Formats: sequence, structure tokens, C-alpha cells
Amino acid sequence: MEIRLAKASDLDEVAAIYDAVLQQEERGICYTNWQKGLYPRRETAERGWRDGTLFVLEEAGQICASMVLNQVQPKEYGTIEWVYPAAPQEVFVIHTLCVHPAQTKKGYAKAMVVFAEEQARKQKGRVMRLDTYVGNQPAVALYRHLGYRLAGSTDFLFEGVIPEELYCLEKRL
Repeated sequence: MEIRLAKASDLDEVAAIYDAVLQQEERGICYTNWQKGLYPRRETAERGWRDGTLFVLEEAGQICASMVLNQVQPKEYGTIEWVYPAAPQEVFVIHTLCVHPAQTKKGYAKAMVVFAEEQARKQKGRVMRLDTYVGNQPAVALYRHLGYRLAGSTDFLFEGVIPEELYCLEKRL
């Protein structure tokens, strides 16, 4: 297993992961509030790749998971009473962490989060923040298991069009 910065040649596989998650949710196994055609899309992966913030987990030559790791805190984070104060340059945020549905229960999501924490520490990060849809209980359980605390919940208008309530979690690094 290798976690690395994505290459342009990975973008089709990352987009395929997004599509697989959305197809699974159309069949009734629904943990996100993502919407086909709105978020996430290939353009989501392309933006992360262009910014140098898209990471992938590769196993046996196949991309199994992806995430964006950056320091962009959504404006809605301003409504949360974070316990761990930090300057913006000390905060890292995980976005759009997803594992291909055929690759779940292999520890890939955990490996991605641990990797993100290591990367943030290397860049003098003091706090990791993230959000997840309130209905995404597997993600909430994973984050809590990894030492994240629930800082609160807030309404988001995701991508400017998807209304949702998200849990916001944080961890001191």
C-alpha cells in the first residue's frame, strides 16, 4: 500500500471512485449527502490535483481511496466553537475522503487519515479539522476512534446548492 500525491494519470480512477460511491448510494447504502453531477465529480479531483492537494492510496496498481488535504476551512467553520485554537496556517483540513465501495473494511480510510496527520505535522500543523455528513456514522465512528472530538454541527450549503447538516470534528496534532 502506498499513499502519495496524485498524478494526472490517476484522475480517471479517482473519478471512478466518486462514481462508485454515488452508484452505491443510489442503491440505498447512503452515508453521504453527495449528489451525482454536483459533487464530487472529476473536476473535484482535477482541482485537487492542480493545487497539489489530492492524495491517493494505491494497492497492487489500483487506486483504492483518495482525499484532498489542504488548509482551506469552509466559511461555515466560523460558526463552530473549536476547542483547539490555532492560526489558519496551523490548521489542516481533510476533504472528500472516500474509499471505493469494493475496497472498504481494509483499513484504507484509517491509513489516509493517519497519513494526513503525518503530513500536517511535517508542515507545522497543530490542528486537524474535518466535517462529515451527520448520517455518515461509519466515518464518525472512525474519526472518534482515531481521537477526533466532535466540535459541533452546522448547516452547510455545500457547493452552493446542496443543503446538509455536517458534524465538525477536530484533533490536536
